[in-house]
Amino acid sequence: MNTKITAPLEWRKSSYSGGNGQCVEFAAPDSSVVAVRDSKDPSGPSLSFSSEAWTSFVAGIGAGAFDTGR
Repeated sequence: MNTKITAPLEWRKSSYSGGNGQCVEFAAPDSSVVAVRDSKDPSGPSLSFSSEAWTSFVAGIGAGAFDTGR
């Protein structure tokens, strides 16, 4: 999705994130979009997705769709 987000973002991490700094942070400025960034580079770029795409991605994670067997 190519949406320019102009509102200030409140970044959050999963409650499952450890303290190793290798986390993904997300922000939801409104109900239609979710922004994602690398927590190691908070001033770096972010990606934005529709809320529907983000919900599908999170559901896939929960279902094990992205497990690599490691």
